[in-house]
Amino acid sequence: MITTSGVALVRTEIEPAAALFRSLGDAARLMILRRLAGGPARVTDLVAVLGLAQSTVSRHLACLRDCGLVGSEPVGRASVFRLTQPALADLLAAAEAVLAATGDAVALCPVRGLDSGKQTSS
Repeated sequence: MITTSGVALVRTEIEPAAALFRSLGDAARLMILRRLAGGPARVTDLVAVLGLAQSTVSRHLACLRDCGLVGSEPVGRASVFRLTQPALADLLAAAEAVLAATGDAVALCPVRGLDSGKQTSS
């Protein structure tokens, strides 16, 4: 039997994982991570490949850096960004496998799916 304190302990243990998934819960950050899984890149490289504004890419890179998921090193006048956790590439691949296995179920989810934030008119 799980006691109240046991449930609190489990919740405490799972919160860092929930925070990790929240940090991955933005399409722009996922695109950046997917690109960096293929190798290091400069902000200008990410802007060109992803079609996002430089300020957007920089803001999301700062978030990912604050979370410890990416790091950078200066190369000339630019900074080159890379994944600090190579296991992120495996996590992204596993997520793609889950999405492939579930088909449209996640995208169609009424609570968290693609249209969950849109209001429907009747």
